[in-house]
Amino acid sequence: MRSKLSSRSLAKAGFKLLPLIFFLSACTSSTSPSFPKEKIPQAVKDICKKEYKLDISAKLVGRTLWVYMPLEDIISKPEKPEKYIERFLVEDKENTLNDGKLEVSYLIKPVNETQKTQEMTLDKTVNEKIFNVLQVVRRVLFSVDNSEKYTPLFFCIVTADIKNGFEIKQIFHCLDLKKLSYGFISQSEYQHRIVQDTEVSPGIIGDKEGGHLLYRDITLEEFITYQIRNRIRLKFQKPEVEKNADIDKEVLKIVAHTLDIYGYKDFNIVELVNLETGAKTILNQAAILANPKD
Repeated sequence: MRSKLSSRSLAKAGFKLLPLIFFLSACTSSTSPSFPKEKIPQAVKDICKKEYKLDISAKLVGRTLWVYMPLEDIISKPEKPEKYIERFLVEDKENTLNDGKLEVSYLIKPVNETQKTQEMTLDKTVNEKIFNVLQVVRRVLFSVDNSEKYTPLFFCIVTADIKNGFEIKQIFHCLDLKKLSYGFISQSEYQHRIVQDTEVSPGIIGDKEGGHLLYRDITLEEFITYQIRNRIRLKFQKPEVEKNADIDKEVLKIVAHTLDIYGYKDFNIVELVNLETGAKTILNQAAILANPKD
């Protein structure tokens, strides 16, 4: 690479996927024969190779389908760089959901409003390849024999730059994809439901099979905590709020909305910790469920 890439820069580059994902909502459902659960990974691999000449690896662990796509030089400088407004600096923090307690920590610093330019983006050809993989996964998952128990609940697409040592990981809830496809949720809402992260590691270099990945069955609890973190990042880095916004209130709305859309009620307490101000808010389930979602 000609310039050193930070994880934050890569995250912003990943947002360029949005225009391609949009077209998934216009696709009709597959008419292919149903696939039994055990043949899903091979079906995804075979279709990617046959129709798009993409060499990918696929594994099904529990109810999570993993798709690994090794490429090179996936980041490029845009011909017409997009401008965006920076109002906040956001540091990613880990959230936990265990034993009925959801803990959400966030470090969001208001800064002087500044117009900035996006310096890099996913290369157009890479965007197209990710879109093609999404199409294949969609076709296969929509054709799974649903009479079987434990059909996939999540799928994760990992796009790895095996030349430069970084990757973009996207986790999708299968039901969200169906809701988008049938027009039950908007494109904007769908984009917020995709969990996206980046990683920079020398272990990625030369890894054509995804051997460095920790393949596991993603739980709904994990996904919810990841999505809350992702929504916080989108709301304040994009940004989607004004500079004088009540940060604690906005985070609370994110938490309440995320729990609501997945109908998750297996919790008793939510603890919100603002690491910038030191403020801590503790709410019970009734208070969370009654909180405005918009």
